Amino acid sequence: MSTIRPDELAARLGDDGPFLLDIRPRKSYDDRRIEGSTNVPVYGDLRSGDEAALRDRLDEIPDDREVVTVCKQGVVAKRATKILDDEGYDATTLKGGMGGWHGYQHDTLGYKLRSLLWRLL
Repeated sequence: MSTIRPDELAARLGDDGPFLLDIRPRKSYDDRRIEGSTNVPVYGDLRSGDEAALRDRLDEIPDDREVVTVCKQGVVAKRATKILDDEGYDATTLKGGMGGWHGYQHDTLGYKLRSLLWRLL
């Protein structure tokens, strides 16, 4: 399964960049999000094993470009990425989720350490 680091994603954002699918609950999305992302709030459903919640909303996700899935820390987004892969999408998970993105934007020590580990592994 494909993943992308926050710094890699930042370099690819723009008109021709990937479609950003944020699966977190609406309130979390409203509080903090990546500019240009789209919220399809199926986090709770996927976390509890209900894949139908995302499958029922595939018409909201373009199938002609890469999709980067985003959640809180990246764990549940991996489930979304797998579902999208199974449905024929070119899907990738944002490593570290919004926590990783926030750390990247604010250049936190935690992000620097995680980023170093990601590069080494």
